[in-house]
Amino acid sequence: MRHNKKFNHLGRTASHRSAMLANMACSLIKHKRITTTVAKAKALKKFVEPLITKSKEDTTNSRRVVFSNLQDKFAVTELFKEISVKVADRPGGYTRIIKTGHRLGDNAEMCFIELVDYDENMAKTAPAKKSTRTRRSKKSAAVEAPAAEAPATEEAKAE
Repeated sequence: MRHNKKFNHLGRTASHRSAMLANMACSLIKHKRITTTVAKAKALKKFVEPLITKSKEDTTNSRRVVFSNLQDKFAVTELFKEISVKVADRPGGYTRIIKTGHRLGDNAEMCFIELVDYDENMAKTAPAKKSTRTRRSKKSAAVEAPAAEAPATEEAKAE
């Protein structure tokens, strides 16, 4: 029976699953965005967010705890030097999962998972949009423009 065993085993043994999540977490830390299946992304989110929270406090013990999970000293250095500084004021929710459709081969639901503070496209300071005009506004603008020009031409004729 699987009473109260709620995490996704992802069809792997415990050692394979932990190694896979550690590798995916290292890739996410190094590249800031990776493409994977939705199930793996959700499992990775639960794996990597506590590590990012741990990295906010730069102590020897927290570095050892994070290294014991990741087993990659370059990823640990990147996490503590750059990422922890950028997410210092964020109280959680360091990653974002965006679904991208289905994979051609097996129709698996795909997504990309990314670090929230590293996405320039979804930054809060987005450039202001130009006012786009619809067909109706062009038509009404075309009707109003000759009407606006008509009094000016009548005044010119009067002079």
